[in-house]
Amino acid sequence: MENTLNSLKRLSYIKLNKKLPTYRRFLFDDVLNAQDRIVGIYGSRGVGKTTLMLQVAKELQLSYDELIYISCDHPLLQDVSLFDLVDYFYSLGGKCVIIDEIHEAKDFEQQLKSIYDFFDIKIIFSGSSAIKLTNPSFARRYSMKRLPVLSFREFLELKLSYSFKSYSIEEIFKHHENLSYEILDTLQDEKVLKYFKEYIVQGAYPFYFESSKPYFQKIIDSINTILHTDIALLYNVPPDKIAILKKLLTTICVSKPLELSIEKLSKTVGVSRATLYKYIEYLHRAELLRHIIYEAKRFKNIQKPDKLYLSNTNLCNALCIESDSGTKREIFFANQVSQNYSIYYVDRGDFLINEHYTVEIGGRNKGFNQIKDIPNSFVVADDLEIGFKNKIPLWLFGFLY
Repeated sequence: MENTLNSLKRLSYIKLNKKLPTYRRFLFDDVLNAQDRIVGIYGSRGVGKTTLMLQVAKELQLSYDELIYISCDHPLLQDVSLFDLVDYFYSLGGKCVIIDEIHEAKDFEQQLKSIYDFFDIKIIFSGSSAIKLTNPSFARRYSMKRLPVLSFREFLELKLSYSFKSYSIEEIFKHHENLSYEILDTLQDEKVLKYFKEYIVQGAYPFYFESSKPYFQKIIDSINTILHTDIALLYNVPPDKIAILKKLLTTICVSKPLELSIEKLSKTVGVSRATLYKYIEYLHRAELLRHIIYEAKRFKNIQKPDKLYLSNTNLCNALCIESDSGTKREIFFANQVSQNYSIYYVDRGDFLINEHYTVEIGGRNKGFNQIKDIPNSFVVADDLEIGFKNKIPLWLFGFLY
């Protein structure tokens, strides 16, 4: 173990001394100030989990003997028990272990439980958004924090080096006109709709601002890694079935929500309904798909299909040449809102938010016909800088986190 730890400490030193982006994502303070001894960060590949952990590590102001960064996908850790490694590091005065790609470690849940039970040491780990914590008693021992793709607010901050507040959904519904003016005042001569259109196409992932590789190729590479590594590893999906997952993604990309029934979709991709439901759940957990259920299905067994979307609009541009603009609006809205709020689809309007607000999404000239007489109902309109009364610009929902 001594030789392994020495090698890992050398790699950790290199990693911890890499130049990091100065921009800190919205979860930074939550992770840094978390009182839990074990903190997990989960999210899709490419959203900045590793960068966030390294930024937190630098703020902890611990010596290299007290802090170590390890990545469980490194060959050095292939046959090493996390528990044994932490045990040895702790015996030498270690105070904090940063663990990347924890889902690559064998029996990681049991290992974390044992570490928690025996050692007074801080653990900050990252894992795929497809990660599954199967035992509730394990999950109670640490806090899990989700890091999503960039919000439109964060995109603007990175793009323009400005600073913006985030708002609750209640603030947006009640005070959207004032909030829009406040943001536009900060932007001065910059046009919010111009940047919003850019964000919809590209810019949801932080590597848009730092990678020299073509952006959409980087997304495709991330999708392939999620499918071939994360989903295959966590859910035991055979390699010959990965092509079916890819076909499912591209089929949904070119289709409108509810356009394909489960029966049609299962025939198109060539699997049984039962298998299709499993694959949809895997892709949803991995944040490649988002499936939104019908509002009344929460209370009784209603035969209504789920709405199936790609998880964010940038995936649309990476996976298919043409995708419906109306669908992209709904994808953006669902993506930004679902970070902190519940979302269902309804018969009148598009979505029910937090079991209270009914929302109809459309273009600039979208009217209220479909939601008239519904209490707490709003039109959320694209191509609109500032709203009026119950009509709210779509871009403003990018300021929820």
